[in-house]
Amino acid sequence: MSHLHRPLVWRCAPTMALNILKNPIKQTQMIMNGVKRREQRNLTDVFVKRNRPACQREKMSSKKRKYSDSYIAFGFTWIGDAESPDPQCVVCGEVLANSSLKPSYMVRHLQTRHSQLQDMPASFFQGKLAELQKKKKIIHSHSGLGTSKNAQKASYLASYHIAKKGMHHTIGENLCLPVAKDMVNCMLGEKAAKTLDKIPLSDNTVSRRIDSISTDIFNQLISRIKNSKFFSLQIDESTDVANLANLLVYVRYLFENTVHEDFLFCRPLVTHSTGEDIFNLMDSFFRVHEVDWARCVGICTDGAKAMTGRHKGAVALIRKIAPAVSWVHCSIHREALATKNMPGELLTVLHDVVKIVNFIKARPLNSRIFRTICNEMGSEHETLLLHTEVRWLSRGKVLARIFELRCEVEEFFVHNPFHLSSCLQDDIWLQRLAYLADIFSTLNELNLSLQGLSTTVFNTQDKVEALIKKLVFWANWINTNSTECFPLLSEILQSRESVLSDCVKGLIIEHLNQLSQNLRTYLPPWTNLRHGFGILLMLLLQSHISPFKSKKSYWSYHLMGDTTCFLKISHWWISGLQQWWSIQDCQSKHLKC
Repeated sequence: MSHLHRPLVWRCAPTMALNILKNPIKQTQMIMNGVKRREQRNLTDVFVKRNRPACQREKMSSKKRKYSDSYIAFGFTWIGDAESPDPQCVVCGEVLANSSLKPSYMVRHLQTRHSQLQDMPASFFQGKLAELQKKKKIIHSHSGLGTSKNAQKASYLASYHIAKKGMHHTIGENLCLPVAKDMVNCMLGEKAAKTLDKIPLSDNTVSRRIDSISTDIFNQLISRIKNSKFFSLQIDESTDVANLANLLVYVRYLFENTVHEDFLFCRPLVTHSTGEDIFNLMDSFFRVHEVDWARCVGICTDGAKAMTGRHKGAVALIRKIAPAVSWVHCSIHREALATKNMPGELLTVLHDVVKIVNFIKARPLNSRIFRTICNEMGSEHETLLLHTEVRWLSRGKVLARIFELRCEVEEFFVHNPFHLSSCLQDDIWLQRLAYLADIFSTLNELNLSLQGLSTTVFNTQDKVEALIKKLVFWANWINTNSTECFPLLSEILQSRESVLSDCVKGLIIEHLNQLSQNLRTYLPPWTNLRHGFGILLMLLLQSHISPFKSKKSYWSYHLMGDTTCFLKISHWWISGLQQWWSIQDCQSKHLKC
């Protein structure tokens, strides 16, 4: 850096130059002190200039300095407008004013801030410049400053759909974006397609977007639950294919005068899955998120002992801290239990079907041969379905599929003997199979109709009552040898040109009566609460009547004559009873169960 001081030496007086030769160190310090004094004067001038009127400052600052590529030797690059660039240090990143775009100012910064680097060559600072630019790009990309609001919104929407479909996070960058660019290029042109490059869809970005969306939704849900006057829970503990016990909890709550239902959480039960473990997991969740147990008015579970135990069940432990909680046995579980039993002859047919399916499905060679037969015969389906006892819909699907492919199964047994192959040629066995396929398909439809959002005890009881009436009607219909209510049974009778066997007719009537009785047992008539709600309403209103003493009594008489309130019972009890004080609180609790 000695060449930087050379001009300062020759500007001095000749005598000073001679003194420099005699005592160079001392004289150099004197010169540098003079330089510092001049710089201080310059700073004073800058301060004075800044405090001058704006019109004078504009005139004095009209001169804009330009950046020279040689300034990289001082460790400086430039940023901002090319007409008025600001110098930036490539080492520390500090940005100076345009007026500081002078070699002397940049040298002073290098000597005072980075004295250990003042003898470095220009190539060193060029490397620092490359590192600085790389850091800028990283910060620019991760901060979202270079992405427009529309691009960010598109990134969030794409990430939402990726999460909704359960796809890999890499699909956004590897498939979605290239496909979108190709389509836009075809429809709108290459220029419009290039704008899609602004949408960040890397796997890490998609992961962060999904986490952000999930956190926001969860926080909104917790806020809604806290602001709801009451809420109820649906709890289920189940073991997945990895033998991990999971606790799933759904919540139903009030929001904007409407009952809403959402998924609350799914947490693993690490060791045991007792009622105490289930309660502790839920209680810790409520404590962490500051949800008040006192607002919980209903719990819906299955009939497992871990849930319904009198002393150590999860419901019993919850009632200790929330005495107002009412328990409801899940209607779908009760429907599954009610339809489980059947006469022995029909149960034998079901077992035979399971054995036939296992003989074909459990052996890879048999599966390939059967698939070939189905293809040659032009069948819609190529495989049979395995029966799983814990799956509620399994029986109906297995029976319907084997009845559909009965001819293919019979052809398969021609070249692959099996001890149950004769069943497919037995008219009575086929009639029983057709009936089972019909009735369990109907039961599957009932089971599916009981599932879904916003299902209440009113919907459940209406559908169960409708099925019970159908069963009674079908039993009377079959008693007259009419099979129109069972399409598969009618099909097998017509295809084989046979009539309904008396023994099969007796089995069908027995099973239909048994089903109706079991449904009555597990879902008794008193659960039809629509009429009961009306009676309860009248009793509640009468209990609030105190003649000629209050406005509440007047409106109670008025409400007793209004039957339109039962048309939309759930909405009416929440939004239409805002002025009914304790009546609304009493009934809205039941609507969440």
